[in-house]
Amino acid sequence: MGLGDTTAGARAAPRDAEAWAPWVRDYLDHLRAERGLAANTVAAYCRDLTRYAGYLADLGLTDPGEVQEADVTGFGEALAAQGLAPASVARMVVAVRGWHRFWAAEGVTPVDRAKDAPLPAPGRHLPKALAVDEVEALIAATGADSPGAGAEQLRDRALVEVLYGTGARVSEATGLDVDDVARVLADEQLGLRLRGKGGKERLVPLGRWARAALDSWLVRGRPAWAGRAAAATPALFLNSRGGRLSRQSAFNRVQALAARAGLPEISPHTLRHSYATHLLDGGADVRVVQELLGHASVATTQIYTLVTVDHLREVYRMAHPRALG
Repeated sequence: MGLGDTTAGARAAPRDAEAWAPWVRDYLDHLRAERGLAANTVAAYCRDLTRYAGYLADLGLTDPGEVQEADVTGFGEALAAQGLAPASVARMVVAVRGWHRFWAAEGVTPVDRAKDAPLPAPGRHLPKALAVDEVEALIAATGADSPGAGAEQLRDRALVEVLYGTGARVSEATGLDVDDVARVLADEQLGLRLRGKGGKERLVPLGRWARAALDSWLVRGRPAWAGRAAAATPALFLNSRGGRLSRQSAFNRVQALAARAGLPEISPHTLRHSYATHLLDGGADVRVVQELLGHASVATTQIYTLVTVDHLREVYRMAHPRALG
């Protein structure tokens, strides 16, 4: 990925930013090899650092030794002035901080000039979750229960059931192979192994609805598409050409199903949010949900407790005779 790559809405880096290309590649190699970050995470770092490199090039800077603390602070201020959300600004500044910290550790710069760069105060952002009946409408929109349902309908049903039934990230679901689920379908005591960020694995229960949907897809749907590719693939979820279903295609399918069900625009991650929210609504301990989601910190999981508190408050306002007035 070159320095000409940009994030959505970002300007292209100026030509002088190419001077930073070796420094970007060196850091990305470090993130892959020594920190073991996933490819999608490394790509996100690349986009953010590309933007920073363009900013530095605009200032006439072409070497890490030339960058001062005020330049790092100015980058965050420039992003905010462009109207980026505080969370986006914070993410980019965190990426920049890591780059500077790496330079200092490697002796490229005498000190870490970004360690005191301020982060914008994040706003309160609550994840969007579907109601249970909305999830059921989304599943019904797959058409998998209709007479003569074909491979696409069966695959879409299995995909939605896995996303909602396990809390899997879309990359975890599309990365599954047939062998990953065959053993689980054969033994109800086994959990589904998901490979998450940074190569970390976790086991999650696979409920009976997801099991039934996967069994239908594997028996009645997948064989119809499996022979279309030039070479056989072990992928669980296939596209109509017989290859592995991509993250973007899975995203598009969920959006199309939501539109068909008359739901607001959602993404596969909405089903992960719904999974967590409904578990907590049902009385699950936040630490258990943390393990099921694969969060490194319980603080990340606790944001879902705010969703359930808001839900309880709304139910109280609507249902209790002394709540209004």
